[in-house]
Amino acid sequence: MTRLHARQQGFSLVEIMITLALGLLISGAIVQVLVSNSLTERLNRSIASTQESGRFIITRLRNELIMAGRYDPLSPTLNRDLDPVAEGAYVMNHPIVLPGDFAAFADVGSSQGAAGSNDRVAVAMVASSDCRGLKLGYGVNEEFYVVNEYFVEGTQLKCRGFDGRVLRGQKVAVGHDNHASVTLVDEVQSFQVLYGYTNNVLTGDNSARPVSYVTADQLAAIIANNGQVVAIRLAVLLKGDGEVSINNTPRFKLLNETAINPTEPRLFKQFETTITLRNVKNFMRSRKV
Repeated sequence: MTRLHARQQGFSLVEIMITLALGLLISGAIVQVLVSNSLTERLNRSIASTQESGRFIITRLRNELIMAGRYDPLSPTLNRDLDPVAEGAYVMNHPIVLPGDFAAFADVGSSQGAAGSNDRVAVAMVASSDCRGLKLGYGVNEEFYVVNEYFVEGTQLKCRGFDGRVLRGQKVAVGHDNHASVTLVDEVQSFQVLYGYTNNVLTGDNSARPVSYVTADQLAAIIANNGQVVAIRLAVLLKGDGEVSINNTPRFKLLNETAINPTEPRLFKQFETTITLRNVKNFMRSRKV
């Protein structure tokens, strides 16, 4: 009787070690892909947040600041509790509000931040509500003299609105809320403003083209010399959501300020725009040289 001996074979030690090594390589590659996807997702989220915030705030500021100096004394919706001719002359000659323009509210106005800190811009116009959407006691369909001020507090770009007649002491505040500010956008690293001014004597014509762009602290002397602001140039540096690892973080130069070199592991993006104040330009064009 023949005995059959079945020969049993298994994996050798070398084969097991090769299999483990290949498994480790594949696992490492999968982990690397997952980590890379996570970093990419965070970067994309940060880019999306800064783009969305930047587009929003630039559009918002453009739509509101472009109306500086607007005053139509013939408008059927204008509140006429005061003489519209006299008030219109004042508004059109003071489209950019400066600190001290209103004795009882001396802090309201456009100002230059010290040593590269954030600037502040304040504009006047006739509108149906202030920058917060408040009517300040006026009728639903009424327009009134509005002063809107934009500034940074902490890392938030905010605005607060005023009834211009209250600021000038011509009216007692109605619907007053202590001029509380509202936040327009978060994660603002820097907010800078320059003002393009014209002077019919310097330009030699009534083109109302900007002669130069200056900071807010130079405006009082320019306006006293028959100049007027006809354009506003804005620059905003925003910080994205969440930490992002970025090699060689770029430097950002906002308008006339010293370049900023962020040190945080975040994505930063700069937005700029120049706004022509068409109401003021038309007013300056009507002046004689």
